[in-house]
Amino acid sequence: MLTLGIDTSAGFLSVAVAQDRQLLREILRHSGQKHSETLLTVIDELLGSCGFAITQIDRICVTHGPGSFTGLRIGAATAKGIAMARDIPCAGVSTLAAMAAAASELEGTLCCAMDARRLQVYNAQFKTTLAPSTEENLTRLCDDQAIAIAELEQQLPTDSPVWFCGDGAQLCYDNMTKRPHWQLAPEPVRVQRAWGAILAARDEDYICPTQLQLNYLRPSQAERERAEKVTTL
Repeated sequence: MLTLGIDTSAGFLSVAVAQDRQLLREILRHSGQKHSETLLTVIDELLGSCGFAITQIDRICVTHGPGSFTGLRIGAATAKGIAMARDIPCAGVSTLAAMAAAASELEGTLCCAMDARRLQVYNAQFKTTLAPSTEENLTRLCDDQAIAIAELEQQLPTDSPVWFCGDGAQLCYDNMTKRPHWQLAPEPVRVQRAWGAILAARDEDYICPTQLQLNYLRPSQAERERAEKVTTL
């Protein structure tokens, strides 16, 4: 079972390919706002380096939000297009859950955060416990949320390890009280990764590509400004 993973939720573009949930290769690049120009090229590069063609992919998973509105749409449209052309299923995965899955070897609370501007973040928290079998056990502690950093700080445990993950990790860490058990996740697992999406996707998440939906968590900036103008009329 070959699975292609895609994440275009932020400045980094990440694609990964796995066989039976074993990572074969992953490419992570900071492409800024050029995902639409580079995504298909990077997918071709990824598969070619592993000796595969797109026709050999059995299923696709993609982070479906929260994140950059444009980035999410590019990733979802690409996943849908490939899946529909190949008549294969695809899965939408929470960007925050994908972060946690990629960082699940860290024991404690994973505070997964993405910059939502104005000192707010998209956030979800997860608890990891190293099981006796050495396999990580990941438990979600709250739903994905859009929240002020000051409010998020009140939700976090103060006497046990907290690891900040995601492109909002540094923002949270810099604007919260420094505590001995709170720290930034190591760089390799701090950013959003397509491998995390593959890990987070369950078999039952793979559906017909036409059913894939995005989860923005809140209206876009343009929609919020338009609503404010209507309210003031």
